Amino acid sequence: MKTAHELVAAAKTRIREVALDDAEPAVRAADVVLDVREVDEYAAGHIPGALAISRGMMEFTMSSKPEFARPDLNIVLYCKTGGRAALAASALLDMGYRNVQSIAGGYDGWRDAGKAVTTTALPDFD
Repeated sequence: MKTAHELVAAAKTRIREVALDDAEPAVRAADVVLDVREVDEYAAGHIPGALAISRGMMEFTMSSKPEFARPDLNIVLYCKTGGRAALAASALLDMGYRNVQSIAGGYDGWRDAGKAVTTTALPDFD
């Protein structure tokens, strides 16, 4: 049986992780930035402009909203440290999305690097 850590490691072999130093331009260029943490984590602080779509509901939300229907949608996602985002990015590739990136180090790395964070909420798509 595989551990969660092994699943994350396998996912990271097939996804694109954007380095923290390159994350701000990737976020600016994205069609959508997804925070795949839980709603309480998002409320405590998130990357400005990010949408809250928890990892547990992501596939359902992405496949049910017309604004997410394009397979060429430029998607950047993150979680707390990178594990859930790697699994989410892998799932999005499986769904047929072609332009998916995960932020290495996640929200914690972003925040600790002194990059902009906010607690202003955008719509929750769950």
